[in-house]
Amino acid sequence: MAESAAVSREREFHFTSRDFEQIRRLIYEHAGISLSPAKMDMVYSRIARRLRATGLTTFEEYLDFLDSNPDEWPHFTNSLTTNLTSFFRESHHFPVLADLALEARRQGRRPIRLWSSACSTGEEPYSMAMTLIEAFDSWTPPVKILATDLDTNVVRQAAEGIYTMDRVEKLPEAQLKRFFLRGKGARAGQARVRPEVRALIEFQPLNLLSEHWPIREPFEAIFCRNVMIYFDKPTQAKILSRFHPLLRPDGLLFVGHSESLAHVANLFRLRGKTVYAPVHTN
Repeated sequence: MAESAAVSREREFHFTSRDFEQIRRLIYEHAGISLSPAKMDMVYSRIARRLRATGLTTFEEYLDFLDSNPDEWPHFTNSLTTNLTSFFRESHHFPVLADLALEARRQGRRPIRLWSSACSTGEEPYSMAMTLIEAFDSWTPPVKILATDLDTNVVRQAAEGIYTMDRVEKLPEAQLKRFFLRGKGARAGQARVRPEVRALIEFQPLNLLSEHWPIREPFEAIFCRNVMIYFDKPTQAKILSRFHPLLRPDGLLFVGHSESLAHVANLFRLRGKTVYAPVHTN
């Protein structure tokens, strides 16, 4: 993957194929993210910000700095994490979630535990919470939502529950009025999730590749949408094998529109559009 001298001269920092390959290896080992060769420009632009922030002048210096400064790892990882999300993204999932939760309640389960395993800036778990407030017609449904993400920055943003109006303007007006408080004065142009919605969610940073997940209770549902596309098949299989025992036998796993679990048919079977149920053998 030779890089032309012309491209190198146009850049603020010298960036070689060797630098790129080392970054690819590190982010794969640390977060399971598999970067294609086509991501070289993206990697340069994002990690160049860290060079500016740390006052370093070459990628080689930065990688040495990363090796000797554990506090830099979250910044490195956050820089290479993509956080594309929106409220009620893949909207067909939410009626399925509502039906699942109502059935669990009829069976006497309380609380109903749910996990948004890649919550990004919070739109997914807040959409889950709003869905269940509506389904139970109560501000205090018997629900607990765990929301986690690798990116510590977006977990903090999600916990704040504050969004610019362009992030919420596509919601129906009735939902916007019911679930958000419009900012005034210095907060004009922003909307905050109502505290009743926020109270249903616990936000925590979590790397899905960590050897230890501080999670015990089984879940009625796990949302892991548009995440597997960043992992290779062995990494996917490893994570999915850990999800399996954390789901109730009648629980559901929700994945993204371009993701398939055919390679782990021994663990999950398709139940609906990008909705899977755990396979249990007698």
